[in-house]
Amino acid sequence: MRNLVTRLVKEESGQGMAEYGLILALVAIAALGILSGGINEIFNKIGGKLNTEGGKVQ
Repeated sequence: MRNLVTRLVKEESGQGMAEYGLILALVAIAALGILSGGINEIFNKIGGKLNTEGGKVQ
């Protein structure tokens, strides 16, 4: 993994770096789309607990 990052940093081709950036952006967007439902559910559970417990900190 370290070698890959080193190669990406040292690469002088601007086009290659732009392509890696686009791929990384697409992967990040896909991950957010997949995880958004789970994250939303977690925050809803936390909000529900705060409402039912009256916001008490244990």
